Amino acid sequence: MSSQPVQGLPLLPGSSFRDPTKTAFHRSQTLGYKNGFAFKRLPTVGIGGNRLYVNQLSQAELDELSNKRPTLTYGQPKQAPPADFIPAHVAFDKKVLKFDGYFQEDVPISTEEHFRIRQVGIYYYLEDDSMSVMEPIVENSGIPQGKLIKRQRLPKNDRGDHYHWKDLNRGINVTIYGKTFRIVDCDAFTEVLRFYAMWDDTENMFGENRHFIIHYYLADDTVEVREVHERNDGRDPFPVLIRRQHLPKKMVEKKGTFPTCVLEISDQEVLEWFTAKDFAVGQSTTLLGRSFFIYDCDEFTRQFYRDKFGITHFQPVDVRKPPPEEIKQIIPPYNGYGFLDDSLQNCFSLIPQAPRKNVIKMLENDHKVLRYAVMMESPNPEDSKRRFVLSYWLATDMISIYEPPVRNSGIIGGKYLGKTRVPKPGSSTDDPVYYQPADFTVGSMVEVFGHRFIIVDVDLYVLNYMESNLESFPAAVVQSMRDHFAPHQAAREAVQRLASSETNTQELDALAEQMQEHMRRHNYLPDSNMQAAFLQQDKDGSGLLNKEEFFALCDRFKVPVDDPLFQKLISLCFHGENQLRYPIFLRAFQC
Repeated sequence: MSSQPVQGLPLLPGSSFRDPTKTAFHRSQTLGYKNGFAFKRLPTVGIGGNRLYVNQLSQAELDELSNKRPTLTYGQPKQAPPADFIPAHVAFDKKVLKFDGYFQEDVPISTEEHFRIRQVGIYYYLEDDSMSVMEPIVENSGIPQGKLIKRQRLPKNDRGDHYHWKDLNRGINVTIYGKTFRIVDCDAFTEVLRFYAMWDDTENMFGENRHFIIHYYLADDTVEVREVHERNDGRDPFPVLIRRQHLPKKMVEKKGTFPTCVLEISDQEVLEWFTAKDFAVGQSTTLLGRSFFIYDCDEFTRQFYRDKFGITHFQPVDVRKPPPEEIKQIIPPYNGYGFLDDSLQNCFSLIPQAPRKNVIKMLENDHKVLRYAVMMESPNPEDSKRRFVLSYWLATDMISIYEPPVRNSGIIGGKYLGKTRVPKPGSSTDDPVYYQPADFTVGSMVEVFGHRFIIVDVDLYVLNYMESNLESFPAAVVQSMRDHFAPHQAAREAVQRLASSETNTQELDALAEQMQEHMRRHNYLPDSNMQAAFLQQDKDGSGLLNKEEFFALCDRFKVPVDDPLFQKLISLCFHGENQLRYPIFLRAFQC
């Protein structure tokens, strides 16, 4: 018999009959699987397999109605139909929340250890709210590792509730099948909003700008504030400023007797808690009495606000301090003491350091000196007759001036100017320009600290140095030196011919080298006209001069004949009692 009531009779005892042959009274299933995915389906039969006599639409008809917008002739248009239904297994496909944790395992059979700490990874699958627990495999650990709990919905309590993603959080214990797991961390995907903020505390004494990261956890609407530490910032390494907790936004009016210092804030004392809508880039937020200015956020937070609130303006704010205004260092005027470079070092540091020197240049030009014969330009007739030797030291670019002593002149000769760098006229102490070898030519004027000198002659070594370093000298300077030595070239060749006819002994060659070194040491610069004057005095070209003519020429060119080395050289030049071979004597003056 059918268990359905008789048509037209009310559902009263006696008007319905039970089928004694029916044994299946289960509810028909509404969950099915297709291609490995679970999906819901509408039931076609009721309890016991009886057909449902209802006016039920098919799934295709329901989809068509949900996506169809009605066309109205009159009246206001109705609200748009809801978006297409997306099942959970599609929306959350392959989206997994991963938590890091550990559990403590007792070791009762060992005398060396009483328990072990084993790390695990807890995976929560959003598509079907299932979970699994995996332990990383450590090679040669001696412990069975890998999958500890296979993927399934895990029971939460005895009432039949299952674990949900809202029940998982950092710093809590989770008991699964009698084993307690401690959750310590989670991955970046386990939904957290991250804001970059700055706490400006410069209004208070010793306050400063400090950078923080604000974490808002979507799982339980908690907030955490972590400080960004920099190297050598002088602060203790405690990154958490505000631990993870629910933060009150508006509180009720507190009574004077409420013990806030010992009791935790509950929902009765709070009117409104902080939520995700209370944080925005470019705005300030007050958290527990501190004002944090949010200047940026991460990409996940931007996408969340676009999808949740429709906010698209996330222009980061530049909170970097502008570079301090460069203060130009004012160098005091040069006081005239010491070298300019040495005095300048006193303005750069408390303990002055010696100026850096070009060591390569000093080594390459060691003992290389360019010598010039100069005369003083002065309205005093006595000073205009004085002759000086100006030496330019290539190793240090310094200049020294020496005045050879002249007997019975009334002027004490010797060092006139020690080694120093001489600035050119018109140069300032801020940007000094010093004399260089290219500035010295025959006839040019050299101004040395207010005194003027005119170059009247140069050493032959100067021309040789210019010839070997043509790239360092202007062509006009080199040509002027060549023109200066051109008239004396014939005289030098004639003296060399006369000297070559004489007997060259080893003693004479050694003495000539010794004489040249002696003259350089005593700053004696022979006149380039000396050879021409001796040749002009030798009328017959014999290479001999009498004693009176020879010593008259020596006195004319300020030759120190009283010097022992010069006397020794003159003794080798005697040819008889009254004549001297002057070419031998002039060999000592050839560079």
